[in-house]
Amino acid sequence: MTRFLTLALATTTLAAALAMPAYAEYPERPVTFIVPWPPGDLEDQLTRIIADTFTASAGAPAKVVNRPGGGAVEGATAVAQSDPDGYTVGSLVIDVPTMHVIQGNAPYGRDAFEPVGIFLTYPFALVAKKDAPYDDLAGLAAYAKANPVKLGHFGYDLIPTMATFAAAKKLGFTFGADAAFNSLDCSTLANGDADVMNTTMATVLSCLDDVKVLAAYTDAPLSIKPEAKLLSEQVPGLNITLWNGLFVPKGTPQEIKDKIATIAEEAMKSDRAKAVSEATGAGVYWMNATDAAARIDKDYAAAEELVKDLKK
Repeated sequence: MTRFLTLALATTTLAAALAMPAYAEYPERPVTFIVPWPPGDLEDQLTRIIADTFTASAGAPAKVVNRPGGGAVEGATAVAQSDPDGYTVGSLVIDVPTMHVIQGNAPYGRDAFEPVGIFLTYPFALVAKKDAPYDDLAGLAAYAKANPVKLGHFGYDLIPTMATFAAAKKLGFTFGADAAFNSLDCSTLANGDADVMNTTMATVLSCLDDVKVLAAYTDAPLSIKPEAKLLSEQVPGLNITLWNGLFVPKGTPQEIKDKIATIAEEAMKSDRAKAVSEATGAGVYWMNATDAAARIDKDYAAAEELVKDLKK
């Protein structure tokens, strides 16, 4: 009887082990990185480098899928609703786990994602055509008090858009009109769709000599436009730095997150990533999951304060 029970227990244990997901073999099939914006901007370029590095290092194909819409909500929701198995990874901007949650714009909650790490600081700015009759926010404010100015942005409840409205409020002016775009580039200004626009410097590289930066939404001068004044210098209290990172659904096994992180860190040290940084002024690096989680908590609190200030 004892031998029978021992054999039965061993058989049951073996069956249970075989039934468990084989996470040690990850990845066994293609991995999808979701970018919730159109192709071409910095998060897209760098995520494609990560995907290529993943394919080369992990022995399974990885691809980038662009799912724009709702100021990144559509793509982020797809990540939140995917299985926590490492086969769907989100490349998500700061607003996804902060402002969209605070404003109730998304069907996911604050704890829907787990950060794998942050890899990009955007060279984000408020830009205008070179011949615009203002050179900084003070000049824009003076002009806008007597003339209508059209603002282009990526979405109403995104942090840089709200920071721009907050800056206008503090400087005593309003925009004559504003509109959200999925893409903001040289043609947006050239066609007159916007007089000023919130965008990354990567989208205006082809017309860099034809634009001026009114304010840099960074914590250090832009390397490709070092003369531009920081937003925080012109409007004290608006210390805005925009980042992008990799996220997976809550409950993803640690060993899978570690593997993704190791490959992503390798990718950000590559010559391709360095070339993107040098050409655009982007901050390219790797911040681990623990530090990323602390950064998100800090930015969440700052975003809450920004919302409160605009509602006063």
